[in-house]
Order: sequence, then structure tokens, then C-alpha cells
Amino acid sequence: MVPVVKYRKYRYSEQLKAWGDMATALGDKIRELRQKRGYTLEKLAELTESSKSYIWELENKNPPRPSAEKLGAIARALGVTVDYLIGADLPEDLQTAEDRAFFRKYQRMSPTLKAKLRQMRDLLDE
Repeated sequence: MVPVVKYRKYRYSEQLKAWGDMATALGDKIRELRQKRGYTLEKLAELTESSKSYIWELENKNPPRPSAEKLGAIARALGVTVDYLIGADLPEDLQTAEDRAFFRKYQRMSPTLKAKLRQMRDLLDE
């Protein structure tokens, strides 16, 4: 059973509160990455075939209601993965969104491809 929290005259479950925390993090990540790339709301909306108001709602509304398709388009436009946007856990030492996205892709690679990438890294280090 989900515990219910009473705040003034409103009642809400702790599950909804947890979703609200995640939603805020999603909006914050989208805004941060959008601004880092120098995109306006209009530009990100154009790149993702969305409206400016839809992007604004994702960044500011709690909780946002993104579709999986739109979330994927936003992640691609911002150069990250959907996992990063929704807060999938990764090692703390991966500092940039690009590093985290690469690490996720690397984890899914075949052992052969991983070995080739390590060889390339060793060649570049020399």
C-alpha cells in the first residue's frame, strides 16, 4: 500500500511526490542542455518537431507528460540518451552528458568492438 501524505487540505501519495522530483530533474536537464547548446525554446522545438509551448511545459510543468517519441527526439537533439534525461544511474565520475551518453553506448557494444576502441585509445595515447 502506498503511504498517503496529508498537506493542508490536499492528499497525495508519496509515489506522486517522487514522480514530481523526477519530473523537476527532467525539466532541469532539458533546460540545462538546451542552454548549453545555445538553443532557444523555438530552436529545440524545431529540431524535435514540437511546439515551443510543449518544450516549455517539459521544462517547467510538474509533472511533465512527455511521450516516449518526443523524449527520444529531444535526447537526440541534445546529444544525450533518454536514460540520461530520465535519470538512469551511472558512475559519478562521468562528468559530462556526452561522456555519459558514450558510456551507455559503450556498455552495449560487442566485446570485439570494445577491444578495437581500447586499441584506438592506446594508439592515441602514444
